[in-house]
Amino acid sequence: MNEKALRILEYDKIINMLAGFAVSPMAKEMAHHLQPSVSMSEIVLRQQETTEAVSMVLRKGSPSFGGFREIRPQLKRAEMGGTLSIPELMHIGEFLYVCRKAKNYAKNENKAETYERLDEYFELLTLIPNLENEITRCIVSETEIADDASAGLKSVRKEIKISNDRVKDHLNGVISSSAYRNMLQDFVITIRNDRYCVPVKSEYRSVFPGMVHDQSNTGSTVFMEPLSVVQLNNKIKELQAKEREEIEKILTSLSIMVIQNEAQLGANLELLTQLDFIFAKAQLSLSMDGTQPLFNTKGYVNIQKGRHPLLDKKTVVPINIYLGKEFTTLLITGPNTGGKTVALKTLGLFSLMGQAGLHIPANDHSQLAVFDEVFADIGDEQSIEQSLSTFSAHMTNIVKILEDVTDSSLVLFDELGAGTDPTEGAALAMAIISYLHDRKIRTAVTTHYSELKVYALSTEGVENACCEFDVETLRPTYRLLIGIPGKSNAFAISKRLGLQDYIIDSAREFISHDEARFEDVITDLEISKKSVAFEQERAEQYRREAESLKKEVERQKEKTREQKEKILQKAREEAKQIYAQAKEEADQIIKEMNREAKQKNQQKALENRAKLKEKLSSVQEDFLKSKKVKPTHKPPEKLQAGDRVYVISFDQNGVALSAPDKNKDVMVQMGIMKVKVPLAELMLDDTPQPKEQKPRQTNVRAKAKKSQFISAEIDCRGQLVDEAIVNIDKYIDDAYLSGLKQIIIIHGKGTGALRAGVQKYLRTNPHVKSQRPGTFGEGDAGVTVVELK
Repeated sequence: MNEKALRILEYDKIINMLAGFAVSPMAKEMAHHLQPSVSMSEIVLRQQETTEAVSMVLRKGSPSFGGFREIRPQLKRAEMGGTLSIPELMHIGEFLYVCRKAKNYAKNENKAETYERLDEYFELLTLIPNLENEITRCIVSETEIADDASAGLKSVRKEIKISNDRVKDHLNGVISSSAYRNMLQDFVITIRNDRYCVPVKSEYRSVFPGMVHDQSNTGSTVFMEPLSVVQLNNKIKELQAKEREEIEKILTSLSIMVIQNEAQLGANLELLTQLDFIFAKAQLSLSMDGTQPLFNTKGYVNIQKGRHPLLDKKTVVPINIYLGKEFTTLLITGPNTGGKTVALKTLGLFSLMGQAGLHIPANDHSQLAVFDEVFADIGDEQSIEQSLSTFSAHMTNIVKILEDVTDSSLVLFDELGAGTDPTEGAALAMAIISYLHDRKIRTAVTTHYSELKVYALSTEGVENACCEFDVETLRPTYRLLIGIPGKSNAFAISKRLGLQDYIIDSAREFISHDEARFEDVITDLEISKKSVAFEQERAEQYRREAESLKKEVERQKEKTREQKEKILQKAREEAKQIYAQAKEEADQIIKEMNREAKQKNQQKALENRAKLKEKLSSVQEDFLKSKKVKPTHKPPEKLQAGDRVYVISFDQNGVALSAPDKNKDVMVQMGIMKVKVPLAELMLDDTPQPKEQKPRQTNVRAKAKKSQFISAEIDCRGQLVDEAIVNIDKYIDDAYLSGLKQIIIIHGKGTGALRAGVQKYLRTNPHVKSQRPGTFGEGDAGVTVVELK
């Protein structure tokens, strides 16, 4: 793309915004060198990367590239055989840490999420844990190596500490000695030239046994090293030299590791730079509410609700611009400050941004064409280069554009033909537009010339457009209306500003009758366009309201269905409870019957049987009266004795003992009960018979009674593993029957054998949903918290 158009359309400002979102210097440099592409495949690839990065940021948050620095100089220095310094090695360690964070960020918890382009970048990142861990282990800060970096360093530093302590002990003896009390200026130990010294009054320098290393500014104090510690200080010096040698060995070793991994580090640097740059594009897109445009090679542009990215997105008025399908030339007219230049710049800048792989601030499914060049001759009043507004400067630029333009270019002219005689300027503008139109080059032009409005109305493939202006408020609305030419509104504006009517009327007389009628036609067209646009907006608003109402109705229907299901479920649960209670009482009566039968008390047995029948009939009658469920199914039409059925009221399967009677009641066998049930409460049971007998339902009363006494924890401390498992097995059965959801098993810490055995057994128990060690306050590792199903 030509640099002039990039500058005029303020593409560089977008690039500066992009670079501001990048973290590393390399990604910032990449952003500053970003140029629009003319390859369709490359554009689509760049756009896909930006879109995937936006999706990842919205789903996972922004990746952290903090600490990502330039390490190419360090790699070059290591490759040449140099030993890297502590700060240089720390930079490489931080770089490896950023690589690890990026790799972890890309971990896909949801396997349904795939990012075709970005997943490839993240997968190619290679972690080097041995180098990262070694740097972290050895280096504490930019000025300090860890004591444990090597055995030799640890030993040397230990000796230095011992020697320092000896020197300090000896000097403490000196400053506390009565023999030297009068000679000392102060009773402290200081360091001069890396040697331990004491402050001595200058008059005693020849008397005090020692070596002078420094003196105060006034000369009244000299700092002397007592002769008794010279040897110890010398030893410390030797040990410090050894310490430096050990540190040099450590740095050399780490530098060799860097050289060994130089290829991987270089590859990671390129990948991480690319990712930093791509996520900077994503952040730019999110900052301006951008979307991915659709590209074509047919020269068709359709920008929907486009907002110039350099204007405040809270106040900017979105515009619709389309070009290249029904017409190739767009002629925009209207008053000054109405938004014509902004419309041109939006069209040109969106094309440049899109072809550079950046999202554009417009609605979804906006379309852009792939142009090999974007040419612009735009000079507005805000430009500091006022010389470009002269006719000669404009024409020089236009001549250059006409020399270089191709059939796949986009051309933007602002105030074409301005700055000279209006008649000649209009003729020149018409000739230039005709030349570009004949070549079907996509062109957008702003102008004030009425001749060009007529040319657009009478020429196929050329379309008028205007920027709307509210004469009542003397303010532009900045909305672009394609299909009608605009008015200058000079008379209306002048009148609103206070110009006398007789001057305006006199001016009208200088306009020909045809021109006046043409302006009136334009006014009528603009009013009609506004009316149509208003009606379209109202229709769109009504459509949105209808969709909202439809969604609300569907939501209410779903809510009603859920409530209905809850009511039915509650009724079924109550039915189960009543049935269980009845069965429990029936079981009790049967036991008494069996006992009486054994005692040959036939009369008592007959009375118990009658009592059972009466009880079951009473339960059936009471339940069906109070909890009858409205049928939502089609009852069986031809029900015969022996058919398997499902009884909705009892939520139980059974067998029909007879066909429906005249009252449409059916005698049904459910387990040990025979119950008369309305036909409407039955469904044919088509499910295959289970091979195993259904387990007997839990005794509800016994269950409730048991839950009152069972504890929520069991103590197994001091028991053998086998003994504890037997007790725990029985306890879990009781807890499950009691309805407990969480229990605690106390096994103590000890050797851990009991804990391991208990936790192994819990993994096989069918009633256990999950298990975890205790936390602080629960007993820590001495307990296991179990959640039951």
